[in-house]
Amino acid sequence: MTDDLTELTAGRLLEGYRKGEFSPVDATRAALERAERIQPEVNAFVRLTAAEALTRARASEERWLRGEPSGLVDGVPVTVKDILLQRGTPTLRGSRTISAQGSWDEDAPSVARLREHGAVFLGRTTTPEFGWKGVTDSPLTGITRNPHDPARTAGGSSGGAAAAVALGAGPLALGTDGGGSVRIPASFCGIFGLKPTYGRVPLYPASAFGTLAHVGPMTRDAADAALLMDVIGVPDARDWSALAPAPGSFTAGLFGGVRGLRVAYSPSLGGQVAVRPAVAAAVRRAVERLAGLGAYVEEADPDFTDPVDAFHTLWFSGAARVTQHLGPQRRKLLDPGLREICALGARSSALDYLGAVDVRMELGRRMGRFHESYDLLVTPTLPITAFEAGAEVPAGSGQRRWTGWTPFTYPFNLTQQPAATVPVGSDGDGLPVGLQLVAARHRDDLVLRAAHALYEAGVTSAGG
Repeated sequence: MTDDLTELTAGRLLEGYRKGEFSPVDATRAALERAERIQPEVNAFVRLTAAEALTRARASEERWLRGEPSGLVDGVPVTVKDILLQRGTPTLRGSRTISAQGSWDEDAPSVARLREHGAVFLGRTTTPEFGWKGVTDSPLTGITRNPHDPARTAGGSSGGAAAAVALGAGPLALGTDGGGSVRIPASFCGIFGLKPTYGRVPLYPASAFGTLAHVGPMTRDAADAALLMDVIGVPDARDWSALAPAPGSFTAGLFGGVRGLRVAYSPSLGGQVAVRPAVAAAVRRAVERLAGLGAYVEEADPDFTDPVDAFHTLWFSGAARVTQHLGPQRRKLLDPGLREICALGARSSALDYLGAVDVRMELGRRMGRFHESYDLLVTPTLPITAFEAGAEVPAGSGQRRWTGWTPFTYPFNLTQQPAATVPVGSDGDGLPVGLQLVAARHRDDLVLRAAHALYEAGVTSAGG
């Protein structure tokens, strides 16, 4: 039963609790055993919090026995990326510059909501230092590896979260996404990941990367992500930019299908991106299935050129800000790549920054007009599959930074739109391929609905 429980979605676990087939203690023990088993090979966790997890699971079991669950995810094992505050455990952000000493007495908003709903916290998942890049390795925790091939990267910066979900160490995970950091590792590891509309999931403390940074669910399927969004997608007074409550339940909105939706399929952003053939073929097959399910699909490209320079200005400036307080000796502890972009960011002027904001606003305008014609934009999530672990860019690519191989993800952090990745197959090496679904701001429900339709139609392939 232990192995079977680690393969179940959160929805199926909750059904089992209701029927008395198994308990939160059973599910938690299974998830902890799986986490301990996978840790030496993939390095998904900064730390496991087994004692706390079992205490919370026993309390949940008692509530279920009374028929009084305390919330939507009572007793479900969940992991938290080591970027988000969690009461009672250090948040080190992948950095040797942060001390574990301290009170650690506050939850981030999303963690607080999970606590209120009875979730069981298994542990903290790995991140590159301050979440700065699209792969997961750091001077503090080393390299996080891909569940499908440990010689490859899990992606990043929520790489530990993706690997944990893919391998059954908890069906729900909290990740963060400032330029693709939920979608990149979810695609590489073969799971579902959603970057919600900015402000839909409150964030506190505010990210040094500003309004590029989103908190989002990483799960085994779209239905679990909708469930998690129903828990975490509510306002919190500590985030001044948080949105008002969603107009309805994300779970309830899953079942409308895609019939009649207007879908733009952009295989390469108008020829701007060279996509690996196996990736292009898997995504095209899934798009054809969307058409078969009744969506109106046509090839159409959003009207923008690569905004990478503007993104770099904003991103590098944020990195410089988060490390600004460090003296020369502590700065030497940083990831060398992070030190490099911090130096670049420190040289940006206020006029440079505002010029990047202008690019961002124009991109948002163009995408707003695009979505007057199309409900959804579909692209590959990434043009490649997972490459060698421990490298920021693929060997021989000639690329300098992680943004060179993530051209489909970071534009939609600039525009704050909801964007999700759905696993739709694999390449010739058995490495997962992701399809990205993008909708207009505030239409997270459409992204989840279309993703759920793909899962229901059997288009998707599970991770792990």
